[in-house]
Amino acid sequence: MRPRVLAALAAALSIALAAPAASRADALVGVGDQQPAMFANPLFVELNIPVVRYIAPYDAMNSGVDARNADAFIRAAQSTGAKVLVAFYHSRMHPERMPSTRAYSLAVRKFIRAFPTVREYQPWNEANRGNVQGLFKSPNPRQAANYYAALRKACTRCTVTGLDLLDGINMAPSLRYLERFQQLARPAPKVWGLHNYSDTNRNSTTRTRQFLRATRGSVWLTETGGIVRFGSNFPGGRRGQLRAATALRLMFKIANSNSRIKRLYIFQWTGSTSRARFDAGLTNLDGTARPGYRIVRDYLGI
Repeated sequence: MRPRVLAALAAALSIALAAPAASRADALVGVGDQQPAMFANPLFVELNIPVVRYIAPYDAMNSGVDARNADAFIRAAQSTGAKVLVAFYHSRMHPERMPSTRAYSLAVRKFIRAFPTVREYQPWNEANRGNVQGLFKSPNPRQAANYYAALRKACTRCTVTGLDLLDGINMAPSLRYLERFQQLARPAPKVWGLHNYSDTNRNSTTRTRQFLRATRGSVWLTETGGIVRFGSNFPGGRRGQLRAATALRLMFKIANSNSRIKRLYIFQWTGSTSRARFDAGLTNLDGTARPGYRIVRDYLGI
């Protein structure tokens, strides 16, 4: 073979090896956040994210502030063409109270009427989280099943996930909650939500595999990602950002390890202040990229 041909082939091979690997995005990649400013960030625009997740109080339409916040996020998302998944949560006004099924139904119907283009919902964010430090409560399995049925009835043409489950270091309580919910939920959900932080941030796949074995249908990792700071186990700073980037690599491997995992929503886009207890941001407060952002960008082949 002629030297020129050999040189050309060597150059082409060098370029191919240097280029980022093509995305194996079997699972659709989305982002969860609460800030509409995310959609104007050039780094977000660069990723061309097709799906996003927003957490709204179940009674958001009874509060001017909550209604305006939801409207701002949903409008900003839809202006970019992103589809919004809304997860309902405890009332910001009365977080210590769990609503009756009727009160929940009336409240979410108001939300659905206000945002007719939103067609993907979750009945309750992290339903199995329980009573958190006396600050707010979460539903027991029967209440969760009732909210699921009420939301399906309120929006018959919507995709409504079953449980939105938090994994936890010890998965046993989560699985017991899931089993009881399955006994009560009718019809059986076709889509499930899982927050698998413990797996992605502890170099494990066990909890996600347990959840898959315990359910049927599609699974969306509705909150996942790399924790930068969370208590004493996950100190922040630069080391926290690098540790979170490593967790994001595992997140993608887990998502593509099983064809039933159809989506993942990375939480969160914007990092928190140094005083915040939890931080999993892909970007800093000033909108600049953290190492985790580059992991996502490279995975998507951008």
